[in-house]
Amino acid sequence: MTHPSASPLPERSLSILQARREWIDGERAADPLAARVEPWLVRSWQRCLAAGHRPQQRVSFDPVSAQGMRRATERNRALVTAARPVLERLSRAIADTRYFAILTDADGIVVDVGALPSGSDPAARHARDIARIGVDLSERAVGTTAIGAALAERESVWLHRGEHFFDDTSIYSCAGAPLFGPQGDCIGMLDLTGVQVVERPELRHLAASSARSIENALVLGHPCELLLQIGWPGSVAGTDAEGLLCIDADGNVTGANAAARHMLHQPLANRPALHCNDLFALPPQMLFDAARRDDAVLEVPLWSGLRVQARPRLARPSRPASTAAASPPRLRDLESALIRKAVDDARGNVAEAARTLGISRATVYRKLVRGAR
Repeated sequence: MTHPSASPLPERSLSILQARREWIDGERAADPLAARVEPWLVRSWQRCLAAGHRPQQRVSFDPVSAQGMRRATERNRALVTAARPVLERLSRAIADTRYFAILTDADGIVVDVGALPSGSDPAARHARDIARIGVDLSERAVGTTAIGAALAERESVWLHRGEHFFDDTSIYSCAGAPLFGPQGDCIGMLDLTGVQVVERPELRHLAASSARSIENALVLGHPCELLLQIGWPGSVAGTDAEGLLCIDADGNVTGANAAARHMLHQPLANRPALHCNDLFALPPQMLFDAARRDDAVLEVPLWSGLRVQARPRLARPSRPASTAAASPPRLRDLESALIRKAVDDARGNVAEAARTLGISRATVYRKLVRGAR
């Protein structure tokens, strides 16, 4: 049963229609206030018009070539591995809404999908049209969507029906959030889409928080000598709001999550190497010493005069190459390699790989993530 408040207000649909007439059809708005839409949406429409597109053009969701799909899968292996447990959780959260999750790379190419709506009705078929690994869902291919907008704007967005540029895509409603790697560069996006469904703008928050979980998993898997968990004094450890910094043996910062970049006001993308001395008003060796003593929490001064609480943790030491070569492979490594090969042979279809191996899909996800650590 649908709650009465879940139905979109008529004013919203009218505002979208009037905005399209003004910005896409070039009609003068009788009431400019009624035609207000988000500025990023207008920018996307304008890019589509500049590319020579018109809303009435047909849109086809053609996959890239098999070779291109293999390249995209290989290039985004770490992203897919980090995202799969999050996609699994998302599928449970949105199971009763007929929305589904899509993961793309930085070019808008689908690299993984969550559980899709079942059935043979048109809505389920339209979901399967776009939720296929290798399909190009970038703005250049399918016009204004949450995927293209999130990648262009580098922020989370919500898009409903007529806000899409092309008429063919006006059946979709979608939330999207960009994904940033440990170096601060945009590496893809997470999308939550429904077909001919009730508008759920709260999914924008779910997409953004889930994207942060994926980014944190990538940072935790990033090679380093010291992992520094930081927060403001009194903050709770282990949440997605916690900052994560990867530090090498020389004290250089090699990776960080979005929370750490915002707390320290130090974006990593397109900037010179960052050292602990640039951030903290204490020698880096004190952080390493605290980690060896297994100190729970330190209060660390910043050059700005602020203080953060830090939990330093030594990364698992790597063995010398000669020792590693002489030792037999561990059973868990062989198991992970076998599962990874089955997923590759299934061209990224985890359900098919699980059937081939005779295990559950959840087991495949769990062992892949464990093997990546």
